[in-house]
Amino acid sequence: MNSVPERPPAQRLYDELRLLREQVHREGEVTFSRWRPYIYRRSFLLSARNLAFYLALRQRDLRELQRQLSLWGLSSLGRSESRVLSNLDAVIATLGKLCALEDAPPHPRPRRLLRGERLLRRHTNAVFGPPQPRHSVRIMVTLPSEAADDPAFIRDLAARGTDCVRINTSHDSPAAWEKMIAHVRSAEAEVGRPIRVLMDLGGPKPRTADVLAPKKARLKTGDVLLLTRDKPDATVEIAFQARCVLPEVLDQLALNDRVFLDDGQVGMRVEALLPGGAVLRVIHASEKGYKLKDEKGLNFPDTELDLAPLQPADLAALDFVAQHADMVGYSFVQSGEDIAMLQRELASRMPDLRKIALIAKIETPRAVRALPEIIVRAAGLQPFGVMIARGDLAVEMGFGRTAEMQEEILWLCEAANVPVIWATQVMESFVRTGTPSRGEMTDAAMSARAECVMLNKGPFVVEAVSMLDALLERMQQHQTKKSPQMRALASWRDVLDT
Repeated sequence: MNSVPERPPAQRLYDELRLLREQVHREGEVTFSRWRPYIYRRSFLLSARNLAFYLALRQRDLRELQRQLSLWGLSSLGRSESRVLSNLDAVIATLGKLCALEDAPPHPRPRRLLRGERLLRRHTNAVFGPPQPRHSVRIMVTLPSEAADDPAFIRDLAARGTDCVRINTSHDSPAAWEKMIAHVRSAEAEVGRPIRVLMDLGGPKPRTADVLAPKKARLKTGDVLLLTRDKPDATVEIAFQARCVLPEVLDQLALNDRVFLDDGQVGMRVEALLPGGAVLRVIHASEKGYKLKDEKGLNFPDTELDLAPLQPADLAALDFVAQHADMVGYSFVQSGEDIAMLQRELASRMPDLRKIALIAKIETPRAVRALPEIIVRAAGLQPFGVMIARGDLAVEMGFGRTAEMQEEILWLCEAANVPVIWATQVMESFVRTGTPSRGEMTDAAMSARAECVMLNKGPFVVEAVSMLDALLERMQQHQTKKSPQMRALASWRDVLDT
């Protein structure tokens, strides 16, 4: 009996890719059909479908397939984010030609292969406005309270290269916000280009208040903090006390749950639950201790908090935001239904949601898990972007996983043609002291893979904008998203010429 000859390696690879393409298409269409009722913006339809295909592709471990493709000098699919099916089709077509197969599909046209990049540029412009000539990555700066009375400060930011500003509605007042925005509009007229205004809603952020502590005392490892519902009671025999501004959090804690204070500077565990609050034992603090203060953030990574995403203060701020902002920042959004809630509130305050961009701040593990749903529900109705809020995200997911999650968020957003803001502690030492650290300059260089980079407020933020602007211009010549740019290198030219 004659045996069937084994197919050549290139043809087996071709068959494997054809099967993969069929599976990704089938599974992606099922996901897209589930999303379709939420998509009203025609400009997002192709993006949502590509995102569905990307999720189907990334459910598989492709590492061995990638290795085999690279041995043939073909695309290893590692840059498929914005063009999942067309990238697969291109590799399949090339393999078919190598195998001289008569039924090999044609190579996709260049316009189809580059469609995702065009859509990302279009969606980015809809959120942030057109880019400056020097580089496509926008620079955002958080405005301090003093900006309300200092128009020269905002003019200087604009002149140095700032593309958009952020106003935190947890601070100041509508009168101060109105002054800041008036200064921004004046500055954009002077520089001759638009400067977008992002107004951040505070959201359900637990913080400390009414701190009670011995004079000059600091929290150290082994100390106890009483986190209270009401104002701390000096007659209670616990030296360190603080009120939690969201007392409903205390009802959701369990024994041994971890609690972090001030972006992880102090780590604690729940040692006891009392009618009036929770007793927290400090398990980590710096050697010199931590000075307990009001308005410091609290994180509860072990606790699935059920908190209203829009607090009363947020709803009050929305009245102003809907009339004055170009973008609204949504803090601690965790689901598609959270997105729908904000959109309903905005729709009750303005006739056309497309006039304001929504920025979802990804700060918790639940938000990361729900990111595809968040993207579809938001971008299906209005211009949309994602902020990687690395401060809370690091505390909630663990510092060791922050870089990994940051990468995955970047990939997912690129697949959906959604712009990303790289935020939290960018050039922090420079902004605060005027001297950058080596590590943060590397971080700032890597931020060029996002569509926008956010600097926080600080005494040297104007100088930091100048440095970041120059850095982004140089990095654009070397990197676009995940793709290295092979610009001619001049650093070793003299060596080669000798």
